[in-house]
Amino acid sequence: MKVNKSTRSTPRNKRGIYILPNLFTSCSLFGGFYAIIAAIQGRFEAAAIAILISSIFDGLDGKIARFTNTTSKFGAEYDSLSDLVAFGVAPGLLAFEWSLEPFGRLGLLAVFLYIICGALRLARFNIQKATLESRHFKGLPIPGAAIFIATFVLFINSMGGIARNQYGIIIGIVYLLSFLMVSTIDYVSFKGLGLFKRKPFNALVATILLFIVVASKPALMLFLFSIMYVVSGPAMMLYHVVRRSPKTARLSADSSSEKAEDGAIQEL
Repeated sequence: MKVNKSTRSTPRNKRGIYILPNLFTSCSLFGGFYAIIAAIQGRFEAAAIAILISSIFDGLDGKIARFTNTTSKFGAEYDSLSDLVAFGVAPGLLAFEWSLEPFGRLGLLAVFLYIICGALRLARFNIQKATLESRHFKGLPIPGAAIFIATFVLFINSMGGIARNQYGIIIGIVYLLSFLMVSTIDYVSFKGLGLFKRKPFNALVATILLFIVVASKPALMLFLFSIMYVVSGPAMMLYHVVRRSPKTARLSADSSSEKAEDGAIQEL
């Protein structure tokens, strides 16, 4: 009996998953789950801290997968599902229970818009990540939006809370974050930091100083860093538009002068 060589030489599909990166993704998912439970119970600071811890695990799982060469399509899909829970549902529910519940249906729709925009942002990223450059994201990443909500809750609570007549600010922030997630504004990606690569000595000193600054006033400094990142995208877009406008005006002026010269030559 003859055995087909092509059948014998075809490699079998590898089954199984990589434990280490998916374990970090599971920890991120658990942080989001804990944040949901804490928000329902009214422990808003605990929910915000759980979201921040979840973001740390979310940042580590991808780096560990690339460092150990254990990236997989399963891990990418699992990471997206985890992000939707930890950075979509959890911060949305936190915002609703913390300050948006008095708005009733309007607050509920704001939270739903935030969650659905986060899901659309993740879906768009999954189909575009092979073609986009790794240094930038299109739209505000959903962990960035979640971190902003979490640090905002921590900052306001550290300042003594927010008055009821100022709840409208929260609903405006939720709508703004929803828009930024589905926008095409470029945001800086931190994938190129290279934490597992050799760095200059000054990089270590700068990192230690950064930790000291954050530790001095955690709620305030984390909120300021979060604001800087959320605003960085529109600010850079505005900077490029302003920088490009003089060049465009100069080019249009040159082209109009050339047309005028051509017309004068034709008249002669």
